[in-house]
Amino acid sequence: MARVNVRVRQAVIEDASGLAEAVASAEASGMMLFAPGERGMTEESAASMIRRLGEDPASVLLVAHVAGRVAGYLIARGDGTARTSHRAYIVVGVHAEYRGKGVGRALFGALDEWAAGQRLHRLELTVISENEAGVALYQRMGFEIEGVKRDSLLIDGEFVDEYYMAKLM
Repeated sequence: MARVNVRVRQAVIEDASGLAEAVASAEASGMMLFAPGERGMTEESAASMIRRLGEDPASVLLVAHVAGRVAGYLIARGDGTARTSHRAYIVVGVHAEYRGKGVGRALFGALDEWAAGQRLHRLELTVISENEAGVALYQRMGFEIEGVKRDSLLIDGEFVDEYYMAKLM
């Protein structure tokens, strides 16, 4: 697939509508924690999330723009406690129209820059074990599978494993 010109920056309130659309598209894939349509993110709830994460010095909400449209997002949630301030938990999603076009790679590149500025040592995430494209992207970006969360999710009446993945900076 052809790569697109991607610009990544920290989310601002004006991104709320596009963020809500990107979240809905990512969740419609069936490969996210929330089932398709379950979260029901609105422009207002997206704006609230942008504000909340923007006020948290240990966290960031990045958005990837392609031709002025929100094509993907990445949330890194840090923690201020002494024993965990060196790490952040990652959630990432890419709009269906932009998958395989370099959006995820651009988001992770911006994450690495942010994490270095925060002096983080560890980035971590979970991914449905059947999400082969996601696992492959995370591995290309330096994440390794550390373990399996067996029967972690219940999807369409079936228990599904998740991989616990991490990257040391």
